[in-house]
Amino acid sequence: MKIGKPYYQLTKDEYLFFIENHKQYSDFNTLGLYRSLIENESLALKDQLEIRDFAHQYFQKTFDFLQLKDPRTYFEVFYLGEEMTDGDVQNAWRIIRENQQKILKDKKIKHRNFGTYSIHDCGLPYCPYNGLMIKQNAFNSRSFMCFRTDENKDEKINKSKRQQKEKREWKQKGNIYDD
Repeated sequence: MKIGKPYYQLTKDEYLFFIENHKQYSDFNTLGLYRSLIENESLALKDQLEIRDFAHQYFQKTFDFLQLKDPRTYFEVFYLGEEMTDGDVQNAWRIIRENQQKILKDKKIKHRNFGTYSIHDCGLPYCPYNGLMIKQNAFNSRSFMCFRTDENKDEKINKSKRQQKEKREWKQKGNIYDD
């Protein structure tokens, strides 16, 4: 069976019914469900929170993986209805980054090309590259996953160039004093 209409048009009762009977529907999408909680304008905040908590009973593991797959949706759903200062927002994103690193380490995943990090999404409606799959750290990637523990490859290259330059300068100065 299919749901037959977009998630953001569902009512509270329909949400609860579809979540409870999600195995019967071939087009059920948990990411779409969580995104629609943010986009659905007909639901009150109280209803959104109730639906979110009810969905967590069935999809908690999937929701936790959203930190890696779609961190912006995770952030907006997790902190739904909360007033946050700039410091709170920065701390929340720091925690999300730490959890991303932990998930990658626990699952032994070497690459970081997931969900929103694997497609071009610059936000411009006329961009011909929107939705295009891209490589990790490609020139047209909008955002990428990086952690404090990552090694800086540019630093190694710059250090090597600096050492070569110092070595050349030392040899040149050494020849001046050999007289």
